[in-house]
This record gives sequence, structure tokens and C-alpha cells, in this order.
Amino acid sequence: MKINLKNDKYRRVRGGHSRLLDVSCAKCSMHLFYYQKDGPGILKRTYLDRVIGSKIGKSNLICPKCERLLGILIVYKKENRPAIRLFEGSVSKKIARANN
Repeated sequence: MKINLKNDKYRRVRGGHSRLLDVSCAKCSMHLFYYQKDGPGILKRTYLDRVIGSKIGKSNLICPKCERLLGILIVYKKENRPAIRLFEGSVSKKIARANN
């Protein structure tokens, strides 16, 4: 599967550095989605427009396998963007290749 990373104003504001993360449940290791992380820093929230390969809707993030609540839906006021605020330690992530 070829994944193209978005190149928009949010990526440019964060220095133009992006990476693709493979996000999974920390408890049961169920793959949840791929996420385009722009800029440095830890993963506190996932913007819905950066989620790739999942049907995450406008609701809280719940693991489909173990049914654990991993994050809640918010609107990040600074950028007025819908996002999932992740609970600390609820997900694990690793860098994935964008051309997988």
C-alpha cells in the first residue's frame, strides 16, 4: 500500500518534518491506524485529518478488540481542528514506512 503524506499549512508550520506512525492499543497490541505526525514532540492527540487507514469517526477512540477507551474526541481550539486526545499510556506507536 502506497501512502502519500499530506503537505499542507499544518506540516509547514511544524517545520516540514513528518513521519508515519503505526498506532496500536498498548494493552492488546491491536493495530488501530496509521497516523501522519508533523513536527517534533510526543503524541498527545491525533488530528482526524491525519489518520490514515481507519474509519475513525467523530466519536471517542475505543479499541475494537479489548474495548478499552483510549482517547476522547475534542476540538483543538488553537487550530479549530477535530482531534482525539489520547490518554497517557493508552497507545503504542512505531515509525512505519510511507511506501509500505
